[in-house]
Amino acid sequence: FVSSLFLGVGKTTLIQKATEALKSSGIPIDGFYTEEVRGGGRRTGFDVVTLSGTRGPLSRVSPDSSTSRREYRVGQYVVDLVSFERLVLPMLRNVNHGNGAEKKIFVIDEIGKMELFSQAFIQAVRQILTGSGAVVLGTIPVPKGKPLDLVEEIRSRKDIKVFNVS
Repeated sequence: FVSSLFLGVGKTTLIQKATEALKSSGIPIDGFYTEEVRGGGRRTGFDVVTLSGTRGPLSRVSPDSSTSRREYRVGQYVVDLVSFERLVLPMLRNVNHGNGAEKKIFVIDEIGKMELFSQAFIQAVRQILTGSGAVVLGTIPVPKGKPLDLVEEIRSRKDIKVFNVS
């Protein structure tokens, strides 16, 4: 897992370059990364992009901070949990399928506050880490403020190596 205290350090870029190198080597790889969406010279949200090229919204800037219905928010962003789960959960649940002799690499960029609103995502990540036999290449945030349970669980696992990027 790759971790950083700062935004914009290049965790996703590092994941994308590693993914390209692995793909070009013929190694089976699947998963997703998050990419910022910009408009009018500023960040307006984040998209989930699967390694097969499918894209959908993860979050968007909300024009106001009032919540008339159930919303999942991180700062100024409203998380589109339905879109996120629709794109990511089928991949996560299919990690075990395929040729059992062939070890698959699975990309998860990232396991952060927005993604952790999904209990199904949390459960699927735990299943991949404990029993899939897949190698996971992922990103997690450095703890600041209230710790995120799954992130701390990952960070403390003996079978996980975390690289801090600055």
